[in-house]
Amino acid sequence: MSVFARAREDLRAARIHDPAARSNLEVALTYSGVHAVWWYRLSHRLWQRRAFLLARVVSQLARWATGVEIHPGAVIGRRFFIDHGMGVVIGATAEIGDDVMFYHGVTLGGRSMRDVKRHPTLGDGVVVGAGATILGPITVGSRSVVGAGAVVVRDAPADSTLTGVPARAVPRAGADAAPDGFFVDPAIYI
Repeated sequence: MSVFARAREDLRAARIHDPAARSNLEVALTYSGVHAVWWYRLSHRLWQRRAFLLARVVSQLARWATGVEIHPGAVIGRRFFIDHGMGVVIGATAEIGDDVMFYHGVTLGGRSMRDVKRHPTLGDGVVVGAGATILGPITVGSRSVVGAGAVVVRDAPADSTLTGVPARAVPRAGADAAPDGFFVDPAIYI
């Protein structure tokens, strides 16, 4: 997929997830979460080419410009959207599936100083509320919803709602349906 096709897909994802978005131009010019994802893609490409220092410099410039810190070693799927951007931190070994949405202040952090997988893995269609913290090499299953302010330190199955400190996972009511309208069928992007 070309850079421009991927950018168009990001703009469409933002417009689907944010009813306040009025046009692709508005999103492209003013949405710091979208800008952070675009900067991340550049830094991640550099990271994959083993230009580690340059990748880190690009990611730090993005942090300064957007208020979002995404380590270039993280792996992020398609149509990732960060609404309101500020304060998001995504660690080096984090993995994020397709069609994931974050609100401001989300942290995907580690709990180890060793050079191992130490950050969370999020499945497809996960929604993470404002100020939520997900720590350690855990997995949050697809289509799960993490409530605002939750602190997740244990694995959660698909189609869960996670709330509290520490967060407790409960099955979502009507999990067969789209979770609160956030999980979007990728076919609409074609």
